[in-house]
Amino acid sequence: MEFKSVGVVGAGVMGAGVAQSLAQTGHQVVLVDISDDVLANAKKEVRNGLRAFSLFNKKETIDHKASMERISYTTDYERLAEVDFVVENVTEKWPIKKEVYGRIDTICRPDVVFAVNTSAISITKVGGITKRAPKVVGMHFMNPVPMKPMVEVIRGFHTAPETIETAKRFLAEINKQCVVVEDMPGFVSNRVLMLTINEAAFLIQDKVASPADVDRIFKTCFEHRMGPLETADLIGLDTILYSIEVLYESYNDSKYRPCPLLKKMVDAGLHGRKSGRGFFSYE
Repeated sequence: MEFKSVGVVGAGVMGAGVAQSLAQTGHQVVLVDISDDVLANAKKEVRNGLRAFSLFNKKETIDHKASMERISYTTDYERLAEVDFVVENVTEKWPIKKEVYGRIDTICRPDVVFAVNTSAISITKVGGITKRAPKVVGMHFMNPVPMKPMVEVIRGFHTAPETIETAKRFLAEINKQCVVVEDMPGFVSNRVLMLTINEAAFLIQDKVASPADVDRIFKTCFEHRMGPLETADLIGLDTILYSIEVLYESYNDSKYRPCPLLKKMVDAGLHGRKSGRGFFSYE
């Protein structure tokens, strides 16, 4: 195993999923967040995630106890001095990302690769605020991370070819496939997905159809496993809004204007599954 110890920064839904994927494939994980409450919740998410993974993957045997013990939960960023690779998963807000990279760049060894788990923020921009731009690569994991076999890998302007190869080896160790794409805001998946979800929110705002009927059309007519609104609830409506706002600011194109209903729902605390209510109720 090339990457024995991995730092995971940000213990929200994506960070917990990445930590679980690493732990269940035998990696030691240092999971860092600024909040003890978020870390405690992440521990529950990992435990539940391991159960769910075993339920849906009967052919793959996982030692739950050993996997749980491979993850260290900490608010001490200095623990990242010991890791071989970093996956950053903090919220899609540039000021927060900027602060985190300024911090971890001084703590981690110079040879450590930083993988930016983002759905929209420029990898080139992240690399530019570090002293290791050739070692910064995008790694857009899909939610739920342990259940999704594909990862979008993004090559920033300064990303070195050997960093792309390192990223591929890292993903292979956690049983993930990848597609390498170039760095433009939203990359491939979210330039399409966020527009679809945003337009679906406009359909609800305009009272064209109910959320269930919008999703039913996609599932029945196009054989999608989930409709756009169910997908939005799974990702988190706050994450959707941040992503569409980044696309709007990046391209200055009105087609990315956020739906007012989506903004209103986020302001009201309706963030989807993680809050118990979004376009659908989970309470």
